[in-house]
Parts: sequence; structure tokens; C-alpha cells
Amino acid sequence: MNDTFERIYDAVCRIPKGKVASYGQIAAMAGNPRMARVVGNALHENPRPGEIPCHRVVNREGRLAPSFAFGGQQFQRLLLLEEGVTFRKDGTVDMERCRWIPGSIE
Repeated sequence: MNDTFERIYDAVCRIPKGKVASYGQIAAMAGNPRMARVVGNALHENPRPGEIPCHRVVNREGRLAPSFAFGGQQFQRLLLLEEGVTFRKDGTVDMERCRWIPGSIE
């Protein structure tokens, strides 16, 4: 597996339950804030779906992945709801409440 994907997976594994991060945020943590699309590709190829919580990555507006690789968008929503992530009426994640900020006190 390539080193970039491993850095992405390491960053995603740091997102705590009940929180989400954006593709751009994970890209920055992996070393290049301009590779958000690479993050999407890496998560689509997640080699350890039960271990790497790719469902916790959403776009910067809180939108879910339209083609969530491990059960579809509704399954991603269900996984997030089970962890306590809150959604707005428009179906997006409440990023003000649920965005993970590394180093913050949870």
C-alpha cells in the first residue's frame, strides 16, 4: 500500500466516535491539504473497513458520500447517528457541533 494512503488511514483512525472530519482536513493531516480527492480515493479502497472509520469523513459542508463504498449513503448516516453525530434538517452533519478539532478537549 502506498505511503500517502497509510497517512490518510492513520489520520482517519484518530477521529473519535461522535465526531467527523472533512476530506480537506484529513488531507492536511496526511501532509497535503490539496489532496482531498486522494482522500476520497483512499477511503473508497479502505482495506480494513471495520477498523478504519471512513464513515466519519464527510465533505466540508457536512454532506455524506454519495457513493459510500460500504453500504451506501444511508448506511453512512446510520453509522454516524449510532455514534451520536447530529444532523441538520437539510440532511447534512451539524459541523459546528460534530467537527473534530485535533487537540481539543472532547
